[in-house]
Amino acid sequence: MSSQPAVRRWDGDPQKMLDCVVIGGGPAGLTAAIYLSRFLRSCVVIDGGAGRAASIPRSHNLPGFPDGVSGMELLARLETQLHEYGSAVRRAEVSAVSLSEPGFLISCAGDVFRSRSVVLATGVVNHKPNIPETVHALAVSQGLIRYCPVCDGYEARLTPIAVLGADRHGAAEALFLRRYGAAVTLLAQRSLDLTTSDLERLERAGIDVVAEPIDDLRLADDAVEVSWRGLPRRSFGTLYPALGSTARTQLATGLGANLSDQGCLLTDDHQQTSVPGFYAIGDVVEGLDQICVATGHAAIAATAIHNDLLERDYQTSVDAPAGIKG
Repeated sequence: MSSQPAVRRWDGDPQKMLDCVVIGGGPAGLTAAIYLSRFLRSCVVIDGGAGRAASIPRSHNLPGFPDGVSGMELLARLETQLHEYGSAVRRAEVSAVSLSEPGFLISCAGDVFRSRSVVLATGVVNHKPNIPETVHALAVSQGLIRYCPVCDGYEARLTPIAVLGADRHGAAEALFLRRYGAAVTLLAQRSLDLTTSDLERLERAGIDVVAEPIDDLRLADDAVEVSWRGLPRRSFGTLYPALGSTARTQLATGLGANLSDQGCLLTDDHQQTSVPGFYAIGDVVEGLDQICVATGHAAIAATAIHNDLLERDYQTSVDAPAGIKG
C-alpha cells in the first residue's frame, strides 16, 4: 500500500531549497501560492506591502461577492486560506534575484532564499496627482479618487467625473466613462496634448475639456474640488487620474527578462518570462489589469511550475508522475 506524499512545508530555514518563491502578496501572488501549496509544493510569499489591492475601499467587480468586498478583506481571506495549507507570508522587500543552479537566489532582509522557481507578482505603481499622500489616501478610501474605470465606472456613473490627464490615454478613459452616462470633464495636469481629431471626438461625445493646467486639488464635502488660475473652482464626485503607471519589473529585468513597449513583462502561454523558471503574473504583465485576470495568471503559472518540477524530478526518478493540464 503506497503512502500519501508529505506536504512540503517551509520550516523557516532560508537555506532550504524551496520549490517556489512568490514575490508579491496581492491577489495574484497569494492565489499562486495557494495553488502551489495544494500541489504539495514548498513555497513562501515575500511581500513588501506596496500592493494596490489593500487600498481598494470596496469592489463590486469581483464575481462571487454581490455585496462587494474591500481589498483588505479579500487579502485576509486569501492569506487565511494559504495558511491552512502550511505556507507562509514573509513581510519584507526583495532586494535582488540572481540565477544559481538549479534555480534562483532571492535576497531579502538579510536572508537569501534558494528556490527552484520564482513567481513575480509585484504589480504596478500608479502615477498620482500632485497632492499630499495623506490627502490622496483619504480620497481613495472614500472613493473620491479612483484608478480603474473598468473596475468601478459603474459605481462612479451617478456623479460628475473628472479625468486628469489630457493626452490620448486620458481621452480614451474619458470616452470609456462617458458611456455610463455621467457628465465627464477632461483636465490637464500640465498641458493639453491632443490632436484636433481627438478634440472633435471628445466634443461629439459631450465631454468637456479644460485646457488650462490645474492649479490645485483638494477634498471638500464629499467631493474633489479643482481650481485654476483665473477660472471658477469646480467640484467633482469622482476623479480618475489617467497619468499612467510603472510596472515593478526591476527584479526581472535584472535577470534579462524581456519587456513590452509599455514596460510590462512579456510571458508565454504559461506565464513564463524569457528567463526559464521565472514567471510573472498580474498587473506587472502586459494585459488587462484586473483581479480576475491576475488570479487566472496565478492558476496558469502555478500549474505550469508544478508540471515543470514533475518533469525535472522525472529525470532522477522513474516513479515521478506526469504533469496534467487540469
